Amino acid sequence: MSLIKALRTQTSKYQIPFDYWIIDKPLTELAVDEIYKTPIPEGEVIFDGTRAGDKTGNNLLSKLRVFIEENNSNEFPELTKLVKEMQSIECVKFFSEMLNKDLSKSYVRLEVIADKNGFWLEPHCDIKEKLMSSIIFVNKFGEDENLGTDFYTPDFKVAKTIPYKNNYGYIFTAEKDSWHGLEKKQIKRERRCIQLNYVTFKTDWSVN
Repeated sequence: MSLIKALRTQTSKYQIPFDYWIIDKPLTELAVDEIYKTPIPEGEVIFDGTRAGDKTGNNLLSKLRVFIEENNSNEFPELTKLVKEMQSIECVKFFSEMLNKDLSKSYVRLEVIADKNGFWLEPHCDIKEKLMSSIIFVNKFGEDENLGTDFYTPDFKVAKTIPYKNNYGYIFTAEKDSWHGLEKKQIKRERRCIQLNYVTFKTDWSVN
């Protein structure tokens, strides 16, 4: 149970520019390898500052992310183990106390993301339906550590960049000023990561 171990022993809280936690080595090596092996479509993409192509309606952009669901869980045994760990009573209790949020009736959502060169993400706050947001980076091929997520002050100045380090990431809950995004930066190969959420809307993975 690598995630719970990391939560208990390798997690630190910070409060500027908003409350968030840094977590180190929450994934097994097999999970890291599985993230890199996840097939992502090829093709031209017009990046519009959103992750789902909301502004341009670019269908390919929305496919640069793969959600782990019941119908593909056999293809992702390690990430499915991670989902089930997040469903566990122990993990839900830990996150609930950490974030001061009731996660008892929530759902787990996990997606693999592969950002290509040219990708950027405008400063935004997550929707209230995301009770917990977490990005775990995987960086085994020497991408610049500056490719991590940018955290902003309320006037949209970069306050901090979370380093894009392998098996390393952050956790927070949506607040009024939890502005984050990604400035335009050079990606040599791919910026791979996973996004972990507890959400209020239904997914295949209820915590009950």
